[in-house]
Amino acid sequence: MGSTFNGLVGLIILALDIWAILHVLKSTSEVGIKILWILLILLLPVLGLIIWAIAGSRGNLRF
Repeated sequence: MGSTFNGLVGLIILALDIWAILHVLKSTSEVGIKILWILLILLLPVLGLIIWAIAGSRGNLRF
């Protein structure tokens, strides 16, 4: 049961990271800022996602 739960948590984190990266790419921020956010999310999946959710997700999105 433990490995199944850990795998499920890993998949959820992966899905949230992909969702965050897509939102970063759609944002109207400058390219350099986008690259920094994406690197932060990729290098620190959980912590980067939390930091992005607090500090970076408030920008305007391009639809």
